[in-house]
Amino acid sequence: MSRQTDGSIYRDPALNWRVLAVLNISRILVPLVLVGLYLLSGSRGIGVKTPQLFVLTSIFYLCFGLASVIFVRRRLGNATIQTILQATIDIVVLAILLHASGGVGNGLGILFLVPVGGLAFLLVPRAAFFLAAMAALAILADTIWLQLGGEVDIASYATAGLLGVLLFTVAAAASFTASRMRESEALVRQKDLDLANLAELSQYIVQHLRESLLVVDAGDRIRLINESAAEILGDTQAVPGELIGEVSPRLLYSLTTWRQRERGENSPSSFVAADGGRVIQPHFAPLGDAPGPTLIFLEDTSLMAERVQQGKLAALGRLSASIAHEIRNPVGAMSHAGQLLAESPNIGPEERRLTDIISSNSERVSTIINNVLQLSRREATKPTRLLLGDWLEDFLEEFCETMQVREAQVGVHEATEDLEVRFDPSHLHQVVWNLCDNGIKYGEARGDIKIELNVGRLNPSNRPFLEVANRGPGIEPQAVDRIFEPFFTGRKGGTGLGLFIARELCQLNRAILLYEPRDGDGSIFRVVFSDPQRWEE
Repeated sequence: MSRQTDGSIYRDPALNWRVLAVLNISRILVPLVLVGLYLLSGSRGIGVKTPQLFVLTSIFYLCFGLASVIFVRRRLGNATIQTILQATIDIVVLAILLHASGGVGNGLGILFLVPVGGLAFLLVPRAAFFLAAMAALAILADTIWLQLGGEVDIASYATAGLLGVLLFTVAAAASFTASRMRESEALVRQKDLDLANLAELSQYIVQHLRESLLVVDAGDRIRLINESAAEILGDTQAVPGELIGEVSPRLLYSLTTWRQRERGENSPSSFVAADGGRVIQPHFAPLGDAPGPTLIFLEDTSLMAERVQQGKLAALGRLSASIAHEIRNPVGAMSHAGQLLAESPNIGPEERRLTDIISSNSERVSTIINNVLQLSRREATKPTRLLLGDWLEDFLEEFCETMQVREAQVGVHEATEDLEVRFDPSHLHQVVWNLCDNGIKYGEARGDIKIELNVGRLNPSNRPFLEVANRGPGIEPQAVDRIFEPFFTGRKGGTGLGLFIARELCQLNRAILLYEPRDGDGSIFRVVFSDPQRWEE
């Protein structure tokens, strides 16, 4: 790259103009110094042979230098033309000044080194040696002219020869130095280009990774964040330079907890994404020694939970298919025998209590079998567009009548607009019925069986949601991550399948079921429906 030339000059415009600008300084200083020396030395110094020619040439050289400053500063013409013009003027002017001062014996020949060395810095080696040759020939020609006129002796040829050798040496050194410097600059530029390309490639890879990640510095400011993580935390706020606490206070809490544990195990604390439809689990990794930046991976637990639940469902399906018949018939026989025994007129209160135990537990086992079979079959969904307000009104009428719940015990806070959702009606009925039924049953333990249903849209995702809130005892923090697992129950006599099936049905309809504690004790279960902008027509 550094060896490309334009004629005889290197293609490095910035460097060429800088060198020409420096040479212009010498063109201004040299005539001023020469004229000053001439005036001080009188008839015994430089310019003694033809004083008038010496002074006029010095003035011309000064004017040329000033004009060159303007040409170079304004980039008039191009560097090649400027170099050829300056080289020609320099050799001619310095040769005249040398002749006007009586030849090489006065020492002015040394002035050729500055323009030859400086211009050779811009030229390719062949052109640099040509410039040195022209300067040496000009000195030699002037020496011959003066020697023929009897003004100098034969010894002046030795001085001219040594000066010529010095000019070639300076030209060679300047050309070699310039060539090496240009090669180094080209290598540096190539390295910078490679680094810029590598940084751009790294930025592209980070931004388009499917994994969500961000880097937070020791001051809790975001230094780097990709598109996936910005979508989770909120596109408008999650940008480099923002405080992570202002973007996601819950994530800052998890990060602080992790740091206090001396960067040990990751905090198990999870949080809900900005769209309200995903549960995110953060993972932390230090970058360098503490205190320093931290790399944060944001894992969408719904994807992992879905894979885990698919495996559980497959196992449940195989298990239920193999044992349903074997269990249902004996349970049916025990239940029937218990009923017959309860109808006998000869049993007492103690025996009747035992028959009630047989009957209730038989019903419980039958319920578990039916739920497992229903879940394992996973019938295809039939999503339908529903006006949530109208559907909720019909549902509450049926629920209150069936469960013998007074309407005053059910509070409904509907949105100001008619929200349309896309859900299988039978699945939505089963999900909301289960959540309301749990709210009533757990509320009885606290003497407050009132439940509240809230309808609205999440910000900023604009996804519709339905909340079922109760004033029960709530869920222990250590059990929050397990409430949607099969067979996990916090109530005596429960099957542990209600919430599990409810979440499965939501996922079948591209919705999500979330839990969060309610202020002042109680629980909130939120069904976040699918994004209306992604509905399939």
